[in-house]
Amino acid sequence: MAQRLLLRRFLTSIISGKPFQSRWAPLASRTLQTTQYSPGYLAGTPSQARSIYTTRVCSTTFNIQDGPDFQDRVVNSETPVVVDFHAQWCGPCKILGPRLEKVVAKQHGKVVMAKVDIDDHTDLALEYEVSAVPTVLAMKNGDVVDKFVGIKDEDQLEAFLKKLIG
Repeated sequence: MAQRLLLRRFLTSIISGKPFQSRWAPLASRTLQTTQYSPGYLAGTPSQARSIYTTRVCSTTFNIQDGPDFQDRVVNSETPVVVDFHAQWCGPCKILGPRLEKVVAKQHGKVVMAKVDIDDHTDLALEYEVSAVPTVLAMKNGDVVDKFVGIKDEDQLEAFLKKLIG
């Protein structure tokens, strides 16, 4: 416990630039040398120590939160929408979901994908007559123009999207 406190005080002094005043200072600097850390490495600059890396957010795929969200983002959408009705417990859904996301991402915004969990949104599943999962609907201008149930390979998914887009 005392060693942690000593180390914390020593490291704080290095980062703040204030000299470390303690009767244990020689011991602490010896320990630092034996573990091969240099004060420059520990201090660094605050921007290096606190770098935040961000990734680009995929705007072509989104999860539906509720009925009004579905109405706003899917039915009222100007771009064609692929709606993936899935469930957490569904094995085929776990295979189809990433495959479908990959194919939709290749379209560069010509089509977007909405994901609907049927356990959370049974009303939407009933309204769109989803009797099995995975069920994928293709919607354009608020109307269902195509539909399939089950797993498809990437070539079949690309053909499905091309039919929807143009």
